[in-house]
Order: sequence, then C-alpha cells, then structure tokens
Amino acid sequence: MPTSFNRREFLKTGMAGIAVAALGGTAIAADDNGPYLGFKMGIQSYSLRDFKAEAALEHTKTLGLEFWESFPGHLPMTSVPKQIEAHKELVNKYGVTVVAYGVLGFNENENAAREKFEFAKAMGIKSLSADPKPDKATFDLLDKLVAEYDIAIAIHNHGPGHQYNKISDVENVVKDRHPKIGACVDTGHYLRSDEDPVEAVQRLGKRVFGCHLKDVKTVEQDGKRQKQFKIAGEGDLNVVGLLKALKSLDYQYCLALEYEENSKNPMPDLEACLVHVRACAAKV
Repeated sequence: MPTSFNRREFLKTGMAGIAVAALGGTAIAADDNGPYLGFKMGIQSYSLRDFKAEAALEHTKTLGLEFWESFPGHLPMTSVPKQIEAHKELVNKYGVTVVAYGVLGFNENENAAREKFEFAKAMGIKSLSADPKPDKATFDLLDKLVAEYDIAIAIHNHGPGHQYNKISDVENVVKDRHPKIGACVDTGHYLRSDEDPVEAVQRLGKRVFGCHLKDVKTVEQDGKRQKQFKIAGEGDLNVVGLLKALKSLDYQYCLALEYEENSKNPMPDLEACLVHVRACAAKV
C-alpha cells in the first residue's frame, strides 16, 4: 500500500470503503498486534463535532476504531449517576471505550477541578487533555489530584499565541511535578508552531499521556508562509517517526486521529488518514 495518497485519486478509486472493510484482515496487519501496532488507535471526537453523539459513535465504528478521546460536546460532563450510566451505555452500544477527555481548563479552584476528576473516574477515563493555568497554585492542586485519582493530566498545545505554544512551554511547567502531569502532543499544532512533533514525543518521553495525530503543511502564498490543515500524509507530519517514537515509549494512552476540516462530511478524509497511518505502521 503506498505511503501517501492524492485525495482525489483516493476517492476516485473507492479505496476508502475497501480499506475500512479490510481493517481486521491480515493483509494490512502491521504486526501481530494489528494494523496500528497495538496502539489504542482512536479518534478525538471533535473531528465529528457536527454529528450528535450516537451518529459520531456510529461513524467511529464504521472507521473500525474502538477508542475515543471525547470532547465535552458529545459526552457532557456530569455528576449525575444516571447520566453517567447513560453515557456508558451509549458508547458500549458501539463498542467504543472512552479513554481520554478534553480539552479542559484548570485553575486553582479545587471544587471545579474535583468535578472533572470525579467524572473521569466514573467514566473510566485514563487521561484528561488539559489547558491549565500556568501558575503554582494550579499545579500544586493538580499534583494532589493526579496522585489521588491516578488519572493523568495531558497538557494540550494549541499553536501560535497559546500559553503552551512550544515544547519548552510544557517542559518548563511539568519538570518538577508529579509524574502523571505531562503532555497531550497535538502534532498539527506543533507543526503550526514550527516545532517537530516527533521531537516533542522524544523530549517529553514518559510524560506523554495523549497524542492528537493531525497533519499540517507549510505553504507559500503571495510571498507569505501559511499553515494549512491536511489529510494525514499530505502535510509535513512524519507519521513513521511519530509511531516509532511512541513505540519506543511503550505508549499506552490514546492515539487519537484528529481532523478539523470538512466537518459536515469528514468520513472520506478520515478514512484516507487511517489508510496512511496503517501504511506508515507497516514500515515501523
């Protein structure tokens, strides 16, 4: 299977449907752990944000994926036991496990933070993608809560202008903190910040508790550099390098495909992204 695809060619040949139908087959298996190298390959459900939760889960099943990083719009945070059970029943219906959730803000407000951790605990969530206020009070609180709940905080970079723009911004706030305070490496936003996502994984190491697999390409238009979100394989992301770096860490958290374009009809693009990820996995 080729390592990159022209989107028009991909759609014209109808490979998207064939690839999804073949997900469980040995022909595309990267190794004995399957086509995704044993990673918890899933999707950041924000990619399906224009669909209600059940339709988004149905699309996830069609893609052959079993893991979600849910964004709050699909599974609203709640402390009501019946609502939590309803969330669980809904995702179980489609064979999906919610292993991550976010992106959530945090500050020094302990009651608000505890509500988020209590929800995560009730849902069986292992990591919270987060945008915490970068001050001592907030991180002192997070130190206490990650130890108490055994749920990781994964700081999400969000590109130029964000408080966690560069790899070093995350390194600086986590270096003396509890081992379960770390990073959600958003590969697309690091590319937007002219940072290398593979280097981010290598530098942050065992503190990587989330990864949004997203591709971005730098282009020149009218003499100016611009960043464009792309289907995986059409941008600047080194997917083979990323998978190798995660594999070297024995990464056990969600590897979440995220695609922000074409929100009304994202399925062909998401399928194309997954074809590329599988092709890259076969090279690792």
